[in-house]
Amino acid sequence: MSSFRTLDDLPADLSGQKALVRVDLNVPMDGAKVTDDTRLRAALPTILDLSDRGAIVLLLSHFGRPKGEVRPDMSLAQLVRPLAELTGRSVRFVEDCQGPEAARAIATMLPGNIGILENTRFHAGEEKNDPALSKAIAALGDFYVNDAFSAAHRAHSSTEGVAHLLPAYAGRSMEKELSHLERAVGQPERPVAAVVGGAKVSSKLAVLGHLVDKVDHLIIGGGMANTFLAARGVDVGKSLCEKDLLGEAESIFERAEAAGCTVHLPYDVVVAKEFAANPPSLRTCNVHEVAPDEIILDIGPAAVEALSDALKTCRTLVWNGPLGAFETPPFDAATVALARTAAALTEDGSLVSVAGGGDTVAALNQAGVGGAFSFVSTAGGAFLEWMEGRVLPGVAALQR
Repeated sequence: MSSFRTLDDLPADLSGQKALVRVDLNVPMDGAKVTDDTRLRAALPTILDLSDRGAIVLLLSHFGRPKGEVRPDMSLAQLVRPLAELTGRSVRFVEDCQGPEAARAIATMLPGNIGILENTRFHAGEEKNDPALSKAIAALGDFYVNDAFSAAHRAHSSTEGVAHLLPAYAGRSMEKELSHLERAVGQPERPVAAVVGGAKVSSKLAVLGHLVDKVDHLIIGGGMANTFLAARGVDVGKSLCEKDLLGEAESIFERAEAAGCTVHLPYDVVVAKEFAANPPSLRTCNVHEVAPDEIILDIGPAAVEALSDALKTCRTLVWNGPLGAFETPPFDAATVALARTAAALTEDGSLVSVAGGGDTVAALNQAGVGGAFSFVSTAGGAFLEWMEGRVLPGVAALQR
């Protein structure tokens, strides 16, 4: 039994019950066209499930950063058509997310109808988690469903405040996200490996600090690996390196040793004299042979092979961040190769693989293996905070 209520805890017949559903409709647009509908698709199972049971489905979301002002360019009215196309049902627009106008519009809706309420951030109280706004939003519904894990790290009226005022449930997307995260770090099958990549140690220090006590193998990649190499006395040339964090890197090595966690750093690297696509000065060398005028831009094939061997001994993998400067070829080679190994092990049934964070999703899709991982979280900030071991207010509010 999960620690939070889900849609399965609701009656089969919800005829005429008003469901306030917090989704994430904050999608990238080009004019009237949605350029990436991943978040809309993620909300469909919850919307259709509730609609099929006869609930009046009222969608709450933010869009952009209007900072409490009514901005027509940030109105959720522009999402009515894209959502109607995806659901295959008519979708109504309600011109506010609280107050008498909204209540009047909702009163004319029928069981099974779907409505998008106006941008919650048109109210300054939303981001302040203002109790008065939470109460006004809650007054429109009979129960609350949170299906927006990507916004769960923020304690706002629509993500947290309302959850305390109405019976609260996790939607299908939220439920899937939480159960996979629990499998990856909460109660994982051991041995566990974590891949943590990205440019800067400073942005991932809390993640590394939380993971050293939880995982058996900590694989450090990206620009941040240079800081750890430098802490080990390696001259990293002109590479990105946070010299002021060498002490922190050292303490993570010490904590890892105490916890019996193996820290994996590359022993061969791909370097170039300039950061550009396929530069003429490109070469692969041992980490101790990086010249003063060279930049480390990816980890080398020998290191990737060693990491693949380590993954083969593991049962669980959690992945956040690329191993090299993956947007620029050929510095995506290590990320693509290791991702393909992880995907193959997952498909064999020997590995549970969970990945998340914006860059990570892009890197896995580039490797063509996004669909082969056990679970890929589309949440950026929320996934990182969860990896740091923080309590996410939007999730805590759903606890039984």
